[in-house]
Parts: sequence; C-alpha cells; structure tokens
Amino acid sequence: MDNIFAIISNIITSRRSTKPAVMNGKKASDEQVKSLLELADWAPTHGYTEPWRFTVYSNPPAFCHQHAELYKQSIEPENFAEGVYNNLYTQGDKASHIIIVTMKRGGLPKIPVIEEMEAAACAVQNILLGATALGMASFWSTGGMALRPPMKDFLHLGQDDHVVGVIYLGYTDQHTEGSRNTPLDEKIIWFK
Repeated sequence: MDNIFAIISNIITSRRSTKPAVMNGKKASDEQVKSLLELADWAPTHGYTEPWRFTVYSNPPAFCHQHAELYKQSIEPENFAEGVYNNLYTQGDKASHIIIVTMKRGGLPKIPVIEEMEAAACAVQNILLGATALGMASFWSTGGMALRPPMKDFLHLGQDDHVVGVIYLGYTDQHTEGSRNTPLDEKIIWFK
C-alpha cells in the first residue's frame, strides 16, 4: 500500500498548470484522451447524478476560432480588445486537445447546485491528474467567454447548467517546480 500511496502522491504533487502557449504541438491520441474521460467519470457524485459533461475538440484551433468570434460578437464595440481576440484565436494552436467541461444539473433538486459543481470539478481534477500520469501538460481555464452567458448558449446548456472550464491538453518541454505560498500548518485546525 505504501507504494500505491507514493505513486499517487507523486502524481498529485507533480501536477502543474501549463499555459497552452508553452505547449509544443505534440499530439496525444484520441484513445488517451478518452482514457482521461473514463477517469473523470469516476468522480464523487451525490445521488449518482453524475453531472459532468464533456465537449472534446481533437482540433483545438477549431474551438479557439469559435471562442474568439463569440467574444467579438458578444462584447460591446467600445470594449472590444484586439489583443484579447487574437489571444483567444490562437490560444490552442500548440495544444493537442481541448475539453470543455460542463455541469448538467441533475434531476434531484434536493442536491444543492454547489454539490453538482464540486462533483464536476472533481471530474476535472481526475482529468488533470490522469494527464500528469501520462506525461501530458494541462491547463484549466475559465478565461475569455468560458463563464459568460454566450458560452452557455454556444454549448446549448440549460438554465441551471454551467461551464466548469476549458481544459487544454498537450505536451511541453518546459517543466516547472511547484510551490505553495502558505504553510500547510496555517491551513489546518486540528482537534484531538
């Protein structure tokens, strides 16, 4: 059991957010991405609502071009920023796949929305950890239009559904060390 804990611990502590701009363009197979979605499907779920849903792009620029156009169509002309548009347009150029994770509200109204969002976030974490185990880079983004109503419309989400984020998957030649700003002891209240 110690060996299994060591493996899991290594995966968790070596996971990093890697911005899509520093990915190197190497492609993962669709089968690898499907295996990550299988891990995501094992996230905790209250009442077995399994609220996570995935929209997968094997050709990331296709989504990025749509994302940029959605920004352009949705923003007031006086607030439009060419730099933001260009960044959204090219953001996935070096990524292998993009997964848009959404929370589809389950059919049990007694389960609070926050629990459905937390379950979907756990599904995201499973994807990120699985990607790390496969030697892949990942980035969970809520930028651009991701959390705005036009993205919900674009994805044909219901009123009670939400976008959890956009995951960029790929590979990188740059590996960073991890750190935490606050010591763990300052984050714990322990009663004995």
